[in-house]
Amino acid sequence: MVEFIVVVVAGFLCGALNAVAGGGTFVTLPVLIWVGIPPVVANATATTMAVPGYIASAWAYRHDVRAEGALRLGSIIMIAAVGGILGAVLLIITTPDAFLALVPWLLLIATLLFAYAPRLQKMTEGGSVGLHSAPMAIIALLVVTIYGGYFNGGLGIILLAALALQGYRDIHGINGLKNLLASILSILSVVTFMTADLIAWDAAVPMAVANICGAYVTSKFVRRMTQIDVLRGVIIAIGAVMTVIFIVV
Repeated sequence: MVEFIVVVVAGFLCGALNAVAGGGTFVTLPVLIWVGIPPVVANATATTMAVPGYIASAWAYRHDVRAEGALRLGSIIMIAAVGGILGAVLLIITTPDAFLALVPWLLLIATLLFAYAPRLQKMTEGGSVGLHSAPMAIIALLVVTIYGGYFNGGLGIILLAALALQGYRDIHGINGLKNLLASILSILSVVTFMTADLIAWDAAVPMAVANICGAYVTSKFVRRMTQIDVLRGVIIAIGAVMTVIFIVV
């Protein structure tokens, strides 16, 4: 019962954090591992419980999705599908011990991406960096989506960065495409995980329901919040602490 409550609370917090600033993975993955779920299964389960949120977000932006960069929308979607499957397959063939050794570094990468997301956004808006050629755009998107299929932590941040580097500027369009790509690659990742029986459904289902509730409840208060930077700092601190814990343990 205690473990069930912890899983539900973690799912709710994940939804709440993602509704405001992101970083929900910093809570869900460590909790799933803590309750005794094997690392690779815990990662696959964390991806599974995030899918409803991705789909809901993609639906909300369905009228804003359009291509702005060097690639057509169909090509971008195909790259996301391939990358999600490749990342999932890579996770499947990773041994539990190897993945557990990678967890702190994956958490560190996600934490740093989250921490430096505003600075990276300013760089892309200023035009100081860019991936405007089709080959470079394909490579960047493929790398990002493989990462998303493998780990999923910080996926929204790096998808936004990859799209911004390709010349995307419409805020609603880039958010809509980000949500669509995250939905597609995550759904295909989960389907791939299912073929390998890597999902702990007894944890994924209640955590997903709690995730939706957390996002819904928190979204009502988001517009009233004026200290988003403070919350970002708390999330970064959580990511840093979890990284250190996994390195030490």
